[in-house]
Amino acid sequence: MPDSYILGIESSCDETAAAVVRSGEQIVSNVVFSQIATHIRFGGVVPELASREHLRAIVPVVRKALADAGRTYRSVDALAVTQGPGLAGSLMVGISFAKALSFALDKPLIAVNHLEGHIHAVLLEERQRGNHEIALPALALVVSGGHTHLYLVTRRTAGWAYQNIGRTRDDAAGEAFDKVAKLLGLGYPGGPVIDELSSHGDPTAVPFSAAQIKHRDRNETKSEGADENPRFDFSYSGIKTAVLRYVKAHSMEQSIEARRASLAPNGKTKLEALLAACDADTLNLAASFQRSIVEDLVSKTLAAARAYDVATLFVTGGVAANNELRRTFEHRAAKEGLPVFFPSRPLSTDNAAMIAAAAYPKFLAGDFAEDHFSAEAGMVLNG
Repeated sequence: MPDSYILGIESSCDETAAAVVRSGEQIVSNVVFSQIATHIRFGGVVPELASREHLRAIVPVVRKALADAGRTYRSVDALAVTQGPGLAGSLMVGISFAKALSFALDKPLIAVNHLEGHIHAVLLEERQRGNHEIALPALALVVSGGHTHLYLVTRRTAGWAYQNIGRTRDDAAGEAFDKVAKLLGLGYPGGPVIDELSSHGDPTAVPFSAAQIKHRDRNETKSEGADENPRFDFSYSGIKTAVLRYVKAHSMEQSIEARRASLAPNGKTKLEALLAACDADTLNLAASFQRSIVEDLVSKTLAAARAYDVATLFVTGGVAANNELRRTFEHRAAKEGLPVFFPSRPLSTDNAAMIAAAAYPKFLAGDFAEDHFSAEAGMVLNG
């Protein structure tokens, strides 16, 4: 079969990204424009500003991806774009641009679920390494600023199948990292900062307990014939509240305000300066918070792996770049004889290579988007 080149476009949140991927297994180019500098002063993503930045960036980002790949608009075989989930306005920028290209070039357009893209970030890099024989079924933990989901991943005749067996009931893990970092005056984005600071604190200093999620049969009415398979849901709003209570109980507000005032206005404070602005109590609190999140993610994922007798683990999404999460998964999964795969750190966060890779099976199957498709901010992944 001749090589096929797919131009992927991703604009679901605050990264404008474009990439060219060959035959679903080789990254030819991968360009990401981050909006962190725009949102940092607000301590989180502002949807209206995100949409505006996508409008500014999408044309030069796509042009650079094509130039880096040595391709032209007309020499790609198909276009792929994120349909959802994500911010509606941000998604529409990417979709509108991809639709215009598809119409002008008479090229097929493939709509991709962002969560499926994160799973294919793992598969893509394993194929690049020559690993085409990953044992299935796999269990994928997709964990990021907006999502904390568990999926059973299997092959089918044309493409892949996904079954959701767990999700967050409230805050996603990455969202909890960002909110706690903001609460402690540590800057944005919170995940990388807390990850760096945690190695300087005592992770056992604050005994946070994992949130207890009631099984659905205790608080939901089950319909006749409802799915009886076990679920492994997550909840991180409780630990965020516990951090706030700890801050108040230990009168940390004054030191937090002083630290917030001392941070560089553009948020690019070096680690040494941030460490100097953090007392032992703050470092211990950050380390204990991270330990609790990591323990909950790993324990529930491994419990799900045992319950569903999976052969392989995938851990993907922005939080998969966390050093402690990677170390803990590698150690605990090895004890259970489970191989665990992560994407590289550049492919852990939002990117378009994963979108183009996820589109390739759909391209082979002729599963192209309808002309009238639009953004789905709350899009789910199943089937």
